[in-house]
Amino acid sequence: MNSETHTALTLPVMEHFYTLQGEGYHQGKAAYFIRLGGCDVGCVWCDVKDSWNADIHPRYTPDELVQFVKDTPAPLAVITGGEPLMHNLDTLTSALQAAGIRTHIETSGAHPLSGHWDWVCLSPKKFRKPLPAILPFVYELKVVIFHKSDFAWAEEWAGQVNPACKLYLQPEWDKSAEITPQIVEYIKAHPRWELSLQVHKYIQVP
Repeated sequence: MNSETHTALTLPVMEHFYTLQGEGYHQGKAAYFIRLGGCDVGCVWCDVKDSWNADIHPRYTPDELVQFVKDTPAPLAVITGGEPLMHNLDTLTSALQAAGIRTHIETSGAHPLSGHWDWVCLSPKKFRKPLPAILPFVYELKVVIFHKSDFAWAEEWAGQVNPACKLYLQPEWDKSAEITPQIVEYIKAHPRWELSLQVHKYIQVP
């Protein structure tokens, strides 16, 4: 196998670890996280900016990544980033599902959807809007609130996803003391939304 072929069959991985899902609908569940390198969305408040440059991270084959998950009791794998959909995820997700591992993705939706998913969480970003083609496949809409104008942004996307989609508002971590009370009042006035907190940061796990 030449080096170009090998590179094509691997994915850049910033980090991978077994922990609890800290956010959204599946909060509190045991999950194996695979954080892929590479992002061109560029959120100013991103807490994993080290993930943006895919070239600085080690590369792993799908089989290697599946084995990492299988070495734990994790029932599901969360593919995140960076922006994971910058990479074709068909092979990785097929291999995970063949091993009996559920596949979840957290994405901005700014790139075409690839992969085979048991759960799609869309977190739309103003810096680069989601592609409309992803919207029918979204189970969970999770909007980060950084400024009061983000509530209108959240409603814009809530009007485009499936009516059965779960809707979450999540305070940006560094502004959580200021933003969380605003979210609470907003949800009280618009009860189809729910609150998502980054519980893993409160309990200090990855």
